[in-house]
Amino acid sequence: MPVPSLLAVYAHPDDESLWSGGVLAQHAAAGARTAVVTTTWDAGTPRAAELANALEILGAGKPRMLGYADARTPESAPGRPRLCDAPLDQTVRDLVAHLREFRPDIVITHDAYGGLTGHPDHLHTHRITALAVHAAGLELLYPDTGTPWQPSALYLATHPHTAAKRLSQYLTTPGRTIHSMPDKHITATIDVRPWLEHKTAAILAHRTEVQRGAIPGLIANLPPNTREQLLATEYYTRHNHTPTTTPQTTLTT
Repeated sequence: MPVPSLLAVYAHPDDESLWSGGVLAQHAAAGARTAVVTTTWDAGTPRAAELANALEILGAGKPRMLGYADARTPESAPGRPRLCDAPLDQTVRDLVAHLREFRPDIVITHDAYGGLTGHPDHLHTHRITALAVHAAGLELLYPDTGTPWQPSALYLATHPHTAAKRLSQYLTTPGRTIHSMPDKHITATIDVRPWLEHKTAAILAHRTEVQRGAIPGLIANLPPNTREQLLATEYYTRHNHTPTTTPQTTLTT
């Protein structure tokens, strides 16, 4: 049975490697088509070049960047609006065009909390993706963006409460609110240890974030065994939205 094609939609360069690097590498190694859409940062910035390096490591093709500005970094896309300020209809249209062109079986994005940190760009990327996945299959919406295509599944990258407690010890500052899901809400728990080398290399390819001490930098400074414990499992919840007549496609576990 063919491995389903996979399109990940994330807010910033490095999100794809941190939260879905294992699954992307896993699917690519099995011969599936994989790709990543990044909603913020301009293609001419150093972080875009780092993203290209990370995607090459993961086997996820060339960067697909919507080019909006990061909510907290105006220089990420000079002259462009912040993602959170851009017209919602336009951002959904932008993503629908990628969905109809790539035609993925599965789409992955941030959960409704915006992941552990709750970054506003993560939250808004979640909203845009949920709307775009639905709109992509409707022929009267955005007819100028290509032939309608309905992905069969939308998965949200997340963390159960139990794993989030462990992660927060190493990847967040004391007292910071951590966003996670009840363990019972997790619908796919994926052991990505066979692809951990690729995932880790992709994370560290985001050199700007390593150097400034963001999450990739924290990971770079961890002992190898601790790093493996934190990165070896990826968690997802399935967002059910498609018609019941659509065959259900699941992430490879």
